[in-house]
Amino acid sequence: MTSTLPPSPGRAATPARMAEGVLQLQRPAADAWPAPEPLARRSYVRGAALLGVVASVGYLLWRVTSTLDGATLWLGVPLLLLEVHAFLSLLLFAHDLWDVDRRPDPADIAPEQHRDPAELRVALLVPTYDEPRSILLPTIAAAVAARHPHETWVLDDGDRPWLRELAAGLGARYRSRSHGAHAKAGNINEALDEVQGDLVAIIDADHVVTAGFLEALLPYFADARTALVQSPQEFYNDSSFEHVRRPDGRFFADQEMFYRAILAGRNRWGAAFWCGTGAMVRVEALREVGGVATDSVTEDIQTTLRLHRKGWRSVHHNEVVARGLAADGPEAFFVQRRRWGAGAMQVLRRDNPLLGPGLSLHQRLSYLSTLLGWFDSWRTVGLVLLPILTVLSGGVPIAAAWAPFLVAFVVSFALQRLALSALSRGRAPLLHATFFEFVRLPATLAATAAIFTSGPRSFAVTPKAARAERARAQTPVVLTALITASVAAVFWYVAQLAGLLPVHREITWVDHAAVAWVALNAAFLVAARRRITRLDFAGNRRSAWRFPTGELRVPATTAGGELRVDLLDLSITGARIRVGDDDRRLLDEGSAVTLHLPVVEDGHRVVVPAPGTVRSLVEDEDGDLVVGVLLGLDDAAQARLALALYQTVDRHDAPGLVVPTQAGPSGVERTVERTVVGTPTATDAATEADAVSTAR
Repeated sequence: MTSTLPPSPGRAATPARMAEGVLQLQRPAADAWPAPEPLARRSYVRGAALLGVVASVGYLLWRVTSTLDGATLWLGVPLLLLEVHAFLSLLLFAHDLWDVDRRPDPADIAPEQHRDPAELRVALLVPTYDEPRSILLPTIAAAVAARHPHETWVLDDGDRPWLRELAAGLGARYRSRSHGAHAKAGNINEALDEVQGDLVAIIDADHVVTAGFLEALLPYFADARTALVQSPQEFYNDSSFEHVRRPDGRFFADQEMFYRAILAGRNRWGAAFWCGTGAMVRVEALREVGGVATDSVTEDIQTTLRLHRKGWRSVHHNEVVARGLAADGPEAFFVQRRRWGAGAMQVLRRDNPLLGPGLSLHQRLSYLSTLLGWFDSWRTVGLVLLPILTVLSGGVPIAAAWAPFLVAFVVSFALQRLALSALSRGRAPLLHATFFEFVRLPATLAATAAIFTSGPRSFAVTPKAARAERARAQTPVVLTALITASVAAVFWYVAQLAGLLPVHREITWVDHAAVAWVALNAAFLVAARRRITRLDFAGNRRSAWRFPTGELRVPATTAGGELRVDLLDLSITGARIRVGDDDRRLLDEGSAVTLHLPVVEDGHRVVVPAPGTVRSLVEDEDGDLVVGVLLGLDDAAQARLALALYQTVDRHDAPGLVVPTQAGPSGVERTVERTVVGTPTATDAATEADAVSTAR
């Protein structure tokens, strides 16, 4: 029995350009280390930054000397302070992004500090707490399959027997503990005494490394004073809460600018820091600072700060060598941001980078930029409240004629935005970046309150498991309050214009400008509320992430015969297929079906049988039958499929079912690109036919 499939809500990732007989393993161009900026481009960026700074200085001097006399000071002074805060943020932004091409030069390593990285023992650690099997299996399988000799350790804070069995079956070692003291940091610290390694690579439980992950990070440890190498965090679920499709088809990701631009710029100052996952750390350095820091819920940045104080070096490797699971909904997004922000406040209180020995001036400024950046939320709230208060009170925050103010403000604002756009290298479009400032607002406001408390905070784990229920998130109280106040201010303004208020006063250009400002802020607030409460962000009901496969044509077998189907998407636990009219009779709910999936292993095309059970049959809007299949693969087969899906996925053109080769060139400059193109050879066809025959 079939039902009608409603139109897609539009959250699916971009499908791959893939046809029958065409398989490819090709690293996305955006994943590679960005090409060095040409001199003209670098000159433009720095020139724009200087123009923005000079214009801001001139504007602020004019504000101080010419706009406060006669102004309502309880409005004017806070507004000026918020503008000064924005200027200081621009200065720190320019400091971090002045040069995004700097990377360690082997020629700079002193002979007495040079080591052969190949002689260093490597362990890859996967700390885990409560993540489900469907998330952990791809992570462990890819970790074990990573090139370069190493041990993979699963560090289980949940003491789960099934995970011990899974790790052993996939070739990883397992360590558990039941008390969970100090969360992830304590888990890693306790493992250091047991793990035999000079270096430990650390991957979160939902991050899947590429085959060349270890080879990419290892060469930096030729410098005996390098303690840490961090890589960017990239995500395979580009329909997540923190991704937005741009007009050009690319995705804006809330964290992209930080990982691909800001951290890259900090290589110039030796100020890149550990970001929790996708990193490799020298064990000797960790031991010198007492292990991973345990007195902050952001142990990564605090540990790096202590390493830098001891003279150890850090590097950001600006190439994507692992992909993880981004926050799929507002709950996970807010949990992450609250934890990160609260941890930043703890570091400011207990290990302030402006104080204490061991850091260079540039390192102090870079740390300050990161830690104080969390207070941008207070500036956002201030810039929302001030125009509201101006409309309601009739006060004048700026005592100036409209014409000179308009010229000064527009010129300063335009040059500031030009500077920010140039410095961000196009990774933070104004509209999207401003929108996410409002989306983050509830979490960052709550997080920064930790600056006023000194007690310990529990480590809040980001929710990752599938949920059966789909309940909309509630509108955060702070957004409701700001929207309500904005609407009230607009009504008050209209009532003043209509003469409906008992108190009459002259309406000036300040009132008109303030209400326009209120309306603009309200538009962002309402848009943020709508995103937070959208039903398609209300819950992920699938146990494993499904990747689009570009309608790859694959053979299938059932008890009634064989057929060919269009594979629409696939995970290690399920698939969606489209069936032709002639083959509908072969499938019914509860019937068995085996999909025969073409993959590439060690350069050879092979077919993996994937048995499953039909769970749903629905007709899409075109009248085609779309079948949901629950796959019944054992751990070994799931691991094989996971390597195909996760290790090579492209955010914009999912390459489909390809298992990365376990041999090939290596090194920081290695290009991971190999393509298998064309129709199946006679050998491929015979292999496929044998697989179908055997399955039947």
